[in-house]
Amino acid sequence: MIGIGIAAVVETDPPPADSEQIFTNPLANLTALLIGLAASIPAVWFVVRWVGRRPAGTLSSVTGRLRLGWLGRCSAIAFALMAVQLGLLLAWTSDTDTGAALERGFPGWPALLLSLAVLCAVVPFQAAAEEYVFRGWMVQLIGRVVRSPWPGTVLASLLFALAHGLGESSGFALLFYSALWWGWLVIRTGGLEAVIALHTANNLLGLVLAAAFGELADSGTAADAPWQALILELVFAPLYCLMVAHLADRKGLSRRS
Repeated sequence: MIGIGIAAVVETDPPPADSEQIFTNPLANLTALLIGLAASIPAVWFVVRWVGRRPAGTLSSVTGRLRLGWLGRCSAIAFALMAVQLGLLLAWTSDTDTGAALERGFPGWPALLLSLAVLCAVVPFQAAAEEYVFRGWMVQLIGRVVRSPWPGTVLASLLFALAHGLGESSGFALLFYSALWWGWLVIRTGGLEAVIALHTANNLLGLVLAAAFGELADSGTAADAPWQALILELVFAPLYCLMVAHLADRKGLSRRS
C-alpha cells in the first residue's frame, strides 16, 4: 500500500481496464513492486522478535547488527565486479548497433534522472529484503531444526530461484548457482552484508541500464537470463565470494556469535 502511494507521485493517467499493471508509468509500477518487496524486512524482523523470541538484529549478523563498515567495503568490490560483468554481458549479447539502440530508447535526461533517484532510494531495500528472507530468516529457521546451515541453504537457494519465476533453464540455473554461493558467503562471513552489497549492485546496475535504454516496462527477470549470463556467473560468483571471504579473514571478521 505504501509502495502504491509513493508510486502515484510519478503517475499520470490510469491504465486501461484490461491491463495487469497498476499504473501506466513503468517507473511507478516498478516502484510499487520494489517497495512491496522491501516490506519483507520489517515483516521478518517482527517474526523473529515476537515469534522467535530473539533480537531482530540476529538476522543481520552474528554481532546482532548490520556491520555498516563491512557493508561499505563489500559494496565497493561488488559494484566494481558487477560493472565488469554487465559490460562483458552487453558486449557478448548485443549487436553492433548498441549506440543507435540506446539513442532510440533513451527516455530523456529528466526521466532518466528521476528514474535514477527512485532506483537508488528503493533498490537497496528491495535487495536487502530478499537476503533477509532467503539467506537470513529461512536458513536460520531450518537450522534450528537440523542444527546445520546447509540443508536450509540448499532449500532457500531453490526457493529463491523459483521465486523469480520459471523462465529459461539458463536463468534458473544461474539463480540457483548464485544463491548457493551467496549462502556459503553468509556462513563464511557471519552476516548478510556481503550478499546485500552484491544483490544491490546487481539489481541497481541492471535497472539503471534498463532505464537508460527505456526498458523499465520489461517484465523479464533474472529467470529469463541467456546462457551467456550463466557462463559469466560461473566465473564472477565464486570470484566475488572468494575475494570477500579472503578480505574477511584478513579483517578478522566475526563468524560466530
